[in-house]
Amino acid sequence: MSAASRPSFVTPEEYLALERAATQAKHEFVNGRIYALAGASRAHNTIAINLARIISTQLRGRACQAFGSDMRVKVASTGMYTYPDLVVACGEPRFEDGQVDTLLDPTLIVEILSPTTEAYDRGDKFAHYRRMGSLQEYVLVAQHRMLVERFTRQGDSWVFSTASEPGMVVELPSIGCTLALDEVYERVEFPVDGER
Repeated sequence: MSAASRPSFVTPEEYLALERAATQAKHEFVNGRIYALAGASRAHNTIAINLARIISTQLRGRACQAFGSDMRVKVASTGMYTYPDLVVACGEPRFEDGQVDTLLDPTLIVEILSPTTEAYDRGDKFAHYRRMGSLQEYVLVAQHRMLVERFTRQGDSWVFSTASEPGMVVELPSIGCTLALDEVYERVEFPVDGER
């Protein structure tokens, strides 16, 4: 997330009007400010496509639906609007309004980490996401090395697990799916040591 693209505060209604009229860039909305989202790297895009394919294939014929990075998510209790890299809603999804472009009740959210967003995705953004009662799993996927981290809601706590080796599989019990790391990172070229 980059610095605020507009200096003054805006209302959620103003943000949605601007965002729905935008033709190219996407923006997040946090605490009355709008933030431009940066473009994604080749590795990020490859991982995003792989994840969408893996998850959507496993969800065929089931009561959960996957959405890509153009589906906006609103954290109703904090007012944050954001665009996760992948989101899954189970049951009948709830949307903010008749535009059906802002999801209110994700079951699983996946963020692909980048050097500029990693701290935010792990910290403040996850703090917002945890306030969503529907959210059962939060998955972070590194793009510079093989690493998938999963946070699973258990009551009022979140349990952390990780997978980082070829052949490992991450279970996603909230949606009844699995992520084989070899498939997640198919065709991804990692930087040489020291580069990121």
